[in-house]
Amino acid sequence: MKSIEIIRSNRKTIAIEIKTDCRVIVRAPLSMSERDIQRFISEKADWIEKHWQAAKQRQTDAKDRLTDAQIHTLIDLAKQDMAARVKTFAPLIGVTVGRITIRRQKTRWGSCSSKGNLNFNCLLMLCPEEIRDYVVVHELCHRKELNHSRRFWTEVEKILPNYRICRKWLKDHGREIIGRLD
Repeated sequence: MKSIEIIRSNRKTIAIEIKTDCRVIVRAPLSMSERDIQRFISEKADWIEKHWQAAKQRQTDAKDRLTDAQIHTLIDLAKQDMAARVKTFAPLIGVTVGRITIRRQKTRWGSCSSKGNLNFNCLLMLCPEEIRDYVVVHELCHRKELNHSRRFWTEVEKILPNYRICRKWLKDHGREIIGRLD
């Protein structure tokens, strides 16, 4: 079990507190025996463990959050990287594009407008290259099919026969990456 700090004070009841730094504190009345305090801790062991784990997870999540400076760096990197990928794949697919915009998004990796403007999530820079390729190809194929029909997926598959692996990777890891935004 975690080390537990016991603080006695002029109070009437016993209470458990899990601090944001994951310390476990038991506040007990001055008059309560050590044996009663230990019995209380033992009875609440499951509760303590559950809430300590949750505090630990929040602490880990906070450490992984991206700062504004990191996000701006990702945006700058993505402007160059995604434009280069679009330049590579657009001729292979046989399409033209309008504007390319990089955004900080919590729900999408990319989008394509009917005018051919492309938007990409700056968090793609935290993904492997083949995933960035997949998102670019996906959005470029929307220049031919502005839907997710069988014809659309056939266009994607012509360029990336392994697109299903990339799609699964995003499904498995995407939430964790997007979760790094505040």
